[in-house]
Amino acid sequence: MDARGGDTLLEGKAVVVTGAGRGLGEAFAVHAARAGAAVVVNDVDADLAEATAANIRHHGGRAVASGHDVRDPEHAEDLVGLCTTSFGAIDGLVNNAAVNHEALPWEDDVARVRTLVETNVLGVLYTGMAAARSMVDAGRGGSIVNISSGASLGQRKLGAYAASKGAVASLTYSWALDMEEAGIRVNAVCPLAHTRMVWTSERALRGCPPDRTPSRIAPVVLYLLGDGSAGITGQLVRCNGPQLHIVGQPYLKAPILEREVWDTDGVHRAFEEVFGAHLEPYGLEKRVPPRLRKWISAAGA
Repeated sequence: MDARGGDTLLEGKAVVVTGAGRGLGEAFAVHAARAGAAVVVNDVDADLAEATAANIRHHGGRAVASGHDVRDPEHAEDLVGLCTTSFGAIDGLVNNAAVNHEALPWEDDVARVRTLVETNVLGVLYTGMAAARSMVDAGRGGSIVNISSGASLGQRKLGAYAASKGAVASLTYSWALDMEEAGIRVNAVCPLAHTRMVWTSERALRGCPPDRTPSRIAPVVLYLLGDGSAGITGQLVRCNGPQLHIVGQPYLKAPILEREVWDTDGVHRAFEEVFGAHLEPYGLEKRVPPRLRKWISAAGA
């Protein structure tokens, strides 16, 4: 198999890619078409969607454009319906559409946060639910690839975005459990690529140079859409260009203390005598909690 997936990785499959007018979504759609898939190119900017679809058709691929807004459940249903009426079925969905902005929590704008959550969370839910219904009805299985983010681990000035992508991660775990018996794989990719989202943040630009193009992420998504990933579900896969790895899932950390009833004094003693030494570093930067930092400083003095 060559770097393009052998040009037949997705042969005979029909795939919907949301937010595919530019950036990561455009790369996913174009690469899927190059690998043999028929693609519904969706973007709330219908002109951008059509431009991507026209580019695919110009190079011999099959694609139709969609300007449906994934924030609207009826639009999400119609989007999936466009795939089934145009290509006979839906075999894959890439839930890529998302928006982002930076803000401190006391300075954030409520309307902007609502738009973000409706796009990044409800859009994934609505489109995924519609795709799953169609896949289950057809009885031929399929693959859903949600686009999450390493920001879900916690990142400065990205609280709303991080929360939305954390929701996508949790949704991926749950859907993988729900859909396995129906033959539908559900995974998520946490990409880092030089796109418009990166341009809005000086910090992100420093960590994501221009050579980290969206096309470097596309092979991961194609693999998860293809039959070669059979048996792989419920996983978060992070790729930042050169690095590829699995993101660990949350777990219940030992020690686990038990009492018949917990009162405030008992909780206080648990943190003073036991949990104080087991506090978790938090956020993507793995910041040590203040109490633990104090202990570490005292020990090193």
